[in-house]
Amino acid sequence: MADTLGALWRKLPGLEPLLPTKEPRQVPRAIRRPTDKHIADIVAEYQEGATIRQLAVKHRIGRVTVSEILKRNGVKLRCTGLTPEQVDEAVRLYAKGWSLAKIGNRFSVYSKTVWSRLTERGIKMRDPHERPL
Repeated sequence: MADTLGALWRKLPGLEPLLPTKEPRQVPRAIRRPTDKHIADIVAEYQEGATIRQLAVKHRIGRVTVSEILKRNGVKLRCTGLTPEQVDEAVRLYAKGWSLAKIGNRFSVYSKTVWSRLTERGIKMRDPHERPL
């Protein structure tokens, strides 16, 4: 269709300059590879208590990349997700009307993780637009 439209535009006098031009294809930027110092910093920060998510944001790399760096360097990964106490609190907050996203932000986990733990506890999920009275 674009070729047909372009051919039609070319037949009309004086409209050729108005034809859209193709932008050159953007070449993806090279993936930034962490240096040895960068890797050492990530390992040290994780061992000091930083989460994989925090490290990914801080160092502007993916969470999977952070996990792979830690595993390759012999670091035992901490238990992820929510503790039973956090799930108890999530149940209370959800009953108060908090959204899964807001609860996830509070505990630095994804809303899907909150959803999974709540449904495991037998909590009925409400409509996203529904709030308790």
